[in-house]
Amino acid sequence: MEVARRAMRPPLRRRFYETSRVAEGEGGFAVVLDGKLVRTPAGQGLYLPSKLLAEAVAAEWQAQAEFIDPVTMPLTRLAHSVIDRVVPAPGRALAEINKYLACDLVFYRAERPEELVARQMRHWDPIIAWAREELGADFVVAKGIVHMRQPDSALQSAATAIPGDPWRLGAVHSITTLTGSALIALAVAGRQLVTEQAWAAAHVDEDWNIEQWGSDALALERRSFGLAGMHAAATVLSLVGAG
Repeated sequence: MEVARRAMRPPLRRRFYETSRVAEGEGGFAVVLDGKLVRTPAGQGLYLPSKLLAEAVAAEWQAQAEFIDPVTMPLTRLAHSVIDRVVPAPGRALAEINKYLACDLVFYRAERPEELVARQMRHWDPIIAWAREELGADFVVAKGIVHMRQPDSALQSAATAIPGDPWRLGAVHSITTLTGSALIALAVAGRQLVTEQAWAAAHVDEDWNIEQWGSDALALERRSFGLAGMHAAATVLSLVGAG
């Protein structure tokens, strides 16, 4: 399985530059390699909205060794996604976040065993309470996995917290898809949860199953990749507009 997994990865490019730095331009703060602008997969210039964020992306490029490995560059991957997908069509990201919100992970609770029920309550109830108190969104919690329609008023209230700025929107979308929860993503954006708390809340069920049955190397690698993406999205949320 490991051989097959590695064979599926595209061949890595050799590092072709000496230095990575930030240059200010009309499009924002650009990441340049030996003075040449980095391009996204769609051919757009890699411009970031703040100098601090651009410096963090440039640091990923500078940290590359003999080969350029995108797996080790979560901020760059997220920046590419925002520039190529979110900026030209923000409505798609917005619609997907709203879709998650309508059947959010934290709404559906286990009926047993008691320890899992207690863990879900400990991690998820504060998020539900925050949504009610801060967003004015009074959601309904269900037992089991059968879909429960949420009140339109709650969905509309929560939707107002989805960022309009494309970079913050892209970060919230990334966290939403990584965790399966738009509410967790909005709580991170609203500084209600730090990254580690959000990640733990998103993996209550998985952590329980790992404790009962164990895990495997591929699952742990996938999880590590996802956590790196979470940190990247949280970095975007904290550095957009800073510096």
